[in-house]
Amino acid sequence: MRSPPTSSGVATESPPRSPAARRPRNTAGTCVRRTIVVAYLFFLVAWPVALVVQNTFADGLTNLQTALSDPTVTHALRVTVYVALWAVAINTVFGVGISLLLVRHTFPGRRVLSALIDLPLSVSPVVVGLALLLAYGSTNGFFGGALEGAGLQIIFATPGIIMATAFVSLPLVIRELVPVLQEIGTEQEQAARSLGAGPWQSFWRVTLPSIRWALVYGVVLSLARALGEFGAVKIVSGNLIDQTQTATLVVEQKYQDFEQGSAYATSFLLASIAVAALVVVTIIRPKENPDGN
Repeated sequence: MRSPPTSSGVATESPPRSPAARRPRNTAGTCVRRTIVVAYLFFLVAWPVALVVQNTFADGLTNLQTALSDPTVTHALRVTVYVALWAVAINTVFGVGISLLLVRHTFPGRRVLSALIDLPLSVSPVVVGLALLLAYGSTNGFFGGALEGAGLQIIFATPGIIMATAFVSLPLVIRELVPVLQEIGTEQEQAARSLGAGPWQSFWRVTLPSIRWALVYGVVLSLARALGEFGAVKIVSGNLIDQTQTATLVVEQKYQDFEQGSAYATSFLLASIAVAALVVVTIIRPKENPDGN
């Protein structure tokens, strides 16, 4: 850009403007938007969770000690962890398989399958529990009578809780993997196969290392969702104390029985496991380069 001629009649070259100088400055608007977002997250998430922590430790470690010495609470925690691990394992295996099917293959009904995967995020967990009850219930269930005759009880037993938990947390692994698989493409896999690698070798040595962090993050989200499931589990478990009662059901029972200290402590333990898993993944996950890789 040339400046107007000077008094000597010679035009001088004006220095180029920096990108920062060309960008409009709206510091006030940015601060207002940032404040609104922070306030929204504080009042919706941070403050309520902080109140649970505050009430848990209102009397020091008394509430935690009381909860952990209660056989009902400890049994419910064991059931919750057992169910969550099984649900996460199922969703990991099928999540990887379904993600590869959606990204790597074209077939009739592909879009319908993709839409069905999001169904657990759209339907109320109570509806999920009722649907499983109608399908696998021993009395009026479509498959329940035959399964019970074979000695396998689904509803009001641990298998039903695992099914309900796996159902509501199914999309979390898939929705983390699909974008990554689309981004990495198939070039590396094709190169591996051209060098003689079989499908399993190509998956373990090429595909899995490329999606490992997306898979880990999806597994952590699935674990957090499985630990906190309430509606579907309440329907299919029967809420049988010391049998099929999970930690979230114990929280409801203790609170209704005016044992708020144990309810707060159990809620704190569930939240702590989920938050700790997210923090660990965030710490160990490699940071992205400035170019986004």
